[in-house]
Amino acid sequence: MATLNIKEYLDRDEQKDLLRFLTAGSVDDGKSTLIGRLLFDSKKLYEDQLDALERDSKRMGNAGDHIDYALLLDGLKAEREQGITIDVAYRYFSTNNRKFIIADTPGHEQYTRNMITGGSTANLAIILVDARTGVITQTRRHTYLVSLLGIKHVVLAVNKMDLVDFDKNIFDKIVSDYKEFVAPLNIPDITCIPLSALDGDNVVEKSDRTPWYEGPSLLDFLETVPIDQDRNFEDFRYPVQYVLRPNLDFRGFCGKVASGIVRKGDTVMALPSGKTSKVKSIVTYDGELDYAFPPQCVTITLEDEIDVSRGEMLVHPDNLPIADRNFEAMLVWMDEEPMDTSKQFYIKHTTNLTRARVDSIRYKVNVNTMEQLSIDNGQLTV
Repeated sequence: MATLNIKEYLDRDEQKDLLRFLTAGSVDDGKSTLIGRLLFDSKKLYEDQLDALERDSKRMGNAGDHIDYALLLDGLKAEREQGITIDVAYRYFSTNNRKFIIADTPGHEQYTRNMITGGSTANLAIILVDARTGVITQTRRHTYLVSLLGIKHVVLAVNKMDLVDFDKNIFDKIVSDYKEFVAPLNIPDITCIPLSALDGDNVVEKSDRTPWYEGPSLLDFLETVPIDQDRNFEDFRYPVQYVLRPNLDFRGFCGKVASGIVRKGDTVMALPSGKTSKVKSIVTYDGELDYAFPPQCVTITLEDEIDVSRGEMLVHPDNLPIADRNFEAMLVWMDEEPMDTSKQFYIKHTTNLTRARVDSIRYKVNVNTMEQLSIDNGQLTV
């Protein structure tokens, strides 16, 4: 009976939506503390983790007599010694409504490239602001990078409200300043929440210390923010990751449905070859499907023995992607050495890797002011 209950639990958990989100903001705004408090108050810590947290808080914590929830995230020795986040720390937890993957990203300017890595797969970003300092340079920097990554949902978490006596006027001023800055950026959904990560106000439960705030707690918002509508169900794109050939009678193409819907019997085209065939079956570990949609991972078999390999893409022939040898892109340059346009580079597009050359650099953007700056000697620096 116990085995059955465990299986039922795992089956239910498998059906939950997955939300990937990151925390970003300036150093000491309380990002790690917020995530630690979120895990603590939502009862997602084991007893041995709680015991270790209490011991470490007394030995090396930075929260006075309080439990230092940031220690749950600051895993590197250098991070614990300095009390800051350097690398991207990932944590996984689930509630009754949704599964979560959290990326705790660095606040220091010199570690901004790690924030880009953490945000590359996120559906949502939590931008923390210290209620005492308001919107600062690093707030603008991270918000611009979030917009550049195409993240559609942003939570402005005004933290440390306990240090300003939960003053509504201070919160309203910060929200006004932030929305004025973010107006030109392409971020369709912005939610602002006043909270105290250290004390837990508006993190998991609504706080009675902010009676003037009528919105949800942070966890309530994370559990209910709609992300299905962010997915593209119109344009079928299926990058082939692996060709599966366990025997002479089976040849399938493994991958993840990036967008659109594919059904048995659909005519599909392999790009860039342009060869076409019909979908014979859509296979998963649990059996065959009549159709597949993002973000499902499946194996597609075709009726014809056309040549398809890793790096190619299956699409519907009446809905083709734009194919060109030249394109323009906004690029985040993360290397310490300047970009040399005389060199060749690799471009990784889904499962495909190809050589490319940069023809020219039009301008670079000051991520603090969004000002477009001219390029010296055709080089791009970090």
